[in-house]
Amino acid sequence: MRIAYVCTDPGVPVFGSKGSSIHVQEVVRGFARTGAEVTLFATRLGADPPSDLRGIAVHRLPSPPGDEPAARELAGLAANSALRAALAEHGPFDLIYERYALWSRDAMEHARAMGRPGILEVNAPLIEEQARHRILVHRAEAEAVATRVFAAARALVAVSPGVGAYLAEQGVEPERIHVVPNGVDPGRFRAVGPECGAEYGPTAATRADRPFTVGFLGTLKPWHGLGILLDAFARAQRDDPDRRLLIVGDGPERGMIESVAARLGIASAVVLTGAVAPHQVPARLAEMDVAVAPYPDQPGFYFSPLKIVEYMAAGLPVVASRIGDLHRIVRHEVSGLLCPPGDPGALASAIERLRRDPALCRRLGAAGREAVLAEHTWDAVVARIHDLAGLRPRHASRREGCSA
Repeated sequence: MRIAYVCTDPGVPVFGSKGSSIHVQEVVRGFARTGAEVTLFATRLGADPPSDLRGIAVHRLPSPPGDEPAARELAGLAANSALRAALAEHGPFDLIYERYALWSRDAMEHARAMGRPGILEVNAPLIEEQARHRILVHRAEAEAVATRVFAAARALVAVSPGVGAYLAEQGVEPERIHVVPNGVDPGRFRAVGPECGAEYGPTAATRADRPFTVGFLGTLKPWHGLGILLDAFARAQRDDPDRRLLIVGDGPERGMIESVAARLGIASAVVLTGAVAPHQVPARLAEMDVAVAPYPDQPGFYFSPLKIVEYMAAGLPVVASRIGDLHRIVRHEVSGLLCPPGDPGALASAIERLRRDPALCRRLGAAGREAVLAEHTWDAVVARIHDLAGLRPRHASRREGCSA
């Protein structure tokens, strides 16, 4: 079986360390584990491929030139012809799978013209995101691309119910919309989570060697609620200064974090690692006692946070905002704790509760890991994609972790 994976988004370095990059890499790995021959078509590589992906054929697509937004957008539109030519040259493919990008339409239209399944993965309402958080000059053209590519795809994979609702609002027929949340590779976290038969989560011996550590993993973006996290941490630290806030990742909010931490008097307790390679993430999670996803209140929440399933795979107790579909992933008092979005007092109280109750930490961590191993693996994601494409892989791949 031959599969083309297409990612034309210049904001996604396919071999980088962002959550979107990890998503690309893990789906490609999942395809490869089924015995498929995978060809990756990408605009931005970001780095050398990980060692286990060096055998994947990679075709570099044209990058938009310069920094002028209007010109970049038009270049993105013009690049469709190069994409279509590359697919024709390196094909035929049994499946064309694409991560939706603002200006890309020809991969799905090529698949339809060739009579092959084309599946479009949609991670966000990109037009709204671009207009709200960046610059979008040619909005009408982006909307025309969305209309065409949504119509051409045989099936659309939405990473959350919120994204599925967005596609329905765009006129996509319900029977072509399939919600497939993000997954996790249990094997990546064997060094973090317990061995079979061992306790889950941080141990008392580990905590004795360092301060109680609250952790966050992800790109530092405004919608991740990092200001709320700093406020909550500062409140908790007033009662017990022997604690640390470990922020793993980099992004545009780093300056805000440093400034607010200094103003709140907690700068000495805040550790910013900067961007880390995917293979370094498990070791960083192993330094945490509690992991957080402190999203602010925001209408139309549509995220399927990769960080949460990775926290849970690592056996960490999770505190997350009760927003969007997160209650389906983190079950309150069962596999984690949920608190109102945008409420630093509630977040501080939840963290403090876990600090005082190691048994609760272990129980929530164990249940969280068990849940993601059962319901949220990348192999399960890829199996669903094959089903949607009507394809039978050469062999099914199962990467099992410890049973909880």
